[in-house]
Amino acid sequence: MSVVPNESAGSDSATVESSAAATLLRQVVAEYHRPLHRFLTRLLLGQQDLAEDLVQETFLRAWRHADKLAADPSKIAPWLYTVARHVAIDAMRARQARPPEVSLPDLNRVPTTDDEMDRVVNVHAVRLALTKISPEHRAVLHEMYYRSASVAEAAVRLGIPEGTVKSRAFYAVRALHAALGSTESS
Repeated sequence: MSVVPNESAGSDSATVESSAAATLLRQVVAEYHRPLHRFLTRLLLGQQDLAEDLVQETFLRAWRHADKLAADPSKIAPWLYTVARHVAIDAMRARQARPPEVSLPDLNRVPTTDDEMDRVVNVHAVRLALTKISPEHRAVLHEMYYRSASVAEAAVRLGIPEGTVKSRAFYAVRALHAALGSTESS
């Protein structure tokens, strides 16, 4: 805190008094900052950031009343603690008067079920991956997943035994997973 002398006052005694008050306040801040912070932190149930703000507010009020405090230095500590207590009460009343702050969830992390763009991207990825697997595997997947055919129906349509349909379906799904993994990284 620096004091700029008031040149318009034209009085050297006012400058000397304000310089003495500024020096006194520097000493007060150095001596009482930590104790006031602890006092306010206890009053505010551990809210250290708010306590720091209120310590600054207390010292600002002390600065505004520097001449009165300099007149009787023995009353500085009681005055500071009284002002700090009043500032804390005012801050708590102000917080109770307004509605509580609500934190919104991160909407980028909320899963959506109806996201059309995700569906389009997924369809495109599956179509691209289907081009990377063998025609036999692709045909089995087409029958069983696209046309919703049973193993027996797919065997009849494809003209292959049911065991072959089951085997190709198993390996087709594995091949499709592998192809999807390679399309996601590109």
